Amino acid sequence: MRDNRDMEFSTIQAREMYCRMMCDRINRCNEVDQELYEKYDIKRGLRNSNGTGVRVGLTKIGCVEGYREIDGVKTPWEGNLYYRGINVKDIVNACIEEKRRGYEETSYLLLFGELPDQRQLDLYKQYLGERRELPFSFVRDTILTAPSLNIMNKLARCILTFYSYDENPDELTPENILRQSIDLIARMPTLTRYGYQAKVSYDKNASLHFHQPLPELSTAENVLRMIRASGEYTELEAMLLDLCLILHAEHGGGNNSAFTTHVISSSGTDTYAAISAAVGSLKGPKHGGANAKVVQMIRELKESVSDAGDRKAVDDYVIRILRGQAGDRSGLLYGFGHAVYTKSDPRAVILKKMAEKLAEQKGLQEEFELYNYIEENASELFFKARGIEREMMANVDLYSGFVYSALDIPTEISTPLFAVARISGWCAHRMEELFMASKIMRPAYIDASERIPYTPIDER
Repeated sequence: MRDNRDMEFSTIQAREMYCRMMCDRINRCNEVDQELYEKYDIKRGLRNSNGTGVRVGLTKIGCVEGYREIDGVKTPWEGNLYYRGINVKDIVNACIEEKRRGYEETSYLLLFGELPDQRQLDLYKQYLGERRELPFSFVRDTILTAPSLNIMNKLARCILTFYSYDENPDELTPENILRQSIDLIARMPTLTRYGYQAKVSYDKNASLHFHQPLPELSTAENVLRMIRASGEYTELEAMLLDLCLILHAEHGGGNNSAFTTHVISSSGTDTYAAISAAVGSLKGPKHGGANAKVVQMIRELKESVSDAGDRKAVDDYVIRILRGQAGDRSGLLYGFGHAVYTKSDPRAVILKKMAEKLAEQKGLQEEFELYNYIEENASELFFKARGIEREMMANVDLYSGFVYSALDIPTEISTPLFAVARISGWCAHRMEELFMASKIMRPAYIDASERIPYTPIDER
């Protein structure tokens, strides 16, 4: 290796070579004695020793109920999810029985704390409908001329750019924050559509097709209309996507992206900076990016196993995934496990029922049965792979991945659609933090370094 002073950094290869050379030093300077974590009772990942989350605040927006503490012991329990105290199962069941879209009603509930009457709901939907479209100059300059490999990054950039289009971007009054929030909720589906179109045009030389959002359509209907060349969709397709949006709209203050929203908002920064940070959090494969990972995982399984009906071959491949020998080599079986839910994820339970109906309509029963088989045998396969007994519970990503695939929703926008739904929850948490908590978050870290003297440069 040449001396650092002789290196040229004009090529990416040279820059990567330098970074590889310096990584050992980074590892050494950041290495911490693992015993110190126990000595100082450090809550790594903001988790207690029993896996429960460290309590850092109070919220009235969402509640994730996945276990019970009985006599001080964490006890597995069937999962429940509440929005403003209302069980999400009741919201979903009402929408199914009444055959209507429910995401807008859910968004209203999260923002304003109560279910709207028909007039309030109609007015809110009208507001959203009139704010869905984007200025053409914004589309041209921010999206189409600078496509992104990952649409989540494009969403984050677009949200930040909205700051420059806002005549009053920094004022932290309730009415101004609410105006910005509703505008973002309305525009997220359109941002996703343009981001996807720019990507496929650049990456695949595909033709652009732009169906303008229609104000009278629901969020789910507009999504399907805008991403499909034909602009067509069935009633079942629109209902299923709407249910996905409802189930993804909120998940308590402790999930990574909602907590990010609280942390960033506590500094007093603007709405666009806070929500773009939440998008960056959701992008990660350990958070919202897991639904895309499910689709990729199943696709690779089917490519590697000549007959997906051969259950032994499927078992062998899943075991290889769990051992880090297949898939992305992470050892993770995407679509399983959760930080809070212990026995069941209510979102997965609801989606599975609807996914089965969609499979019947689309002739995808074999595909659905593959997902179902993996779910029913995941715990046994985990034991075979690692020799550890663990409840491998399906989470929402497993069947939302199936639903998005069955709806012919491109993998590239499965996580952006998560953001389309979750932005209602983020905006609610931002307002809660700004108007109720009003104290900047400043957790403490214990310094694990040694005190050493400064060495003059000619003595190093």
